[in-house]
Amino acid sequence: MHNKELSTISCEIDMDAILAYAEITGDFNPIHVDPAFAATTAMGGVIAHGTLSMNLIWQLVSTNFGADACQGADIEVRFAHPVRVGDRVTAGGVLRTDGRYDVWVRNQQGVAVIEGTMKPGATPPVSKPLEQQS
Repeated sequence: MHNKELSTISCEIDMDAILAYAEITGDFNPIHVDPAFAATTAMGGVIAHGTLSMNLIWQLVSTNFGADACQGADIEVRFAHPVRVGDRVTAGGVLRTDGRYDVWVRNQQGVAVIEGTMKPGATPPVSKPLEQQS
C-alpha cells in the first residue's frame, strides 16, 4: 500500500528557468519570454509556461513511485492560476479512497496553480530470487 500523503517537490521559478524551458520546448511565446510585451497584456507581466509547473507532477510520480510509474500514469489536471517569475512552486498529493491521488502544484502563498488527479502507471515487477541450477 502506498503512503496516503506524497512527498513534495519544490522549485523556484526565475527568468533563467523560463528561458531554458522555452529553449527546450521551442515555445517562445512573448507572454513567457518578453517582459516588455508581457507587461502590456491582461497578465500584466511574464508568466511561466504551464507545462513547466506540470513537470513537477511528473517528478512527484517518479519520486514517490519510481520512474516506471510515469509510463501509463493517468493524470488529469487543470491550470488554475499563472505562475510568475519569483514564485516558489510545490507539488504534492494525497491518496483518495478510490485509489487515485488528488494532486496539486501550489505557489508560496498556498494558491493552487495546478490541481487535479493522478493514478500512477504500472510499477515494476517484484524481483524473484534466481533458482539455483543443479
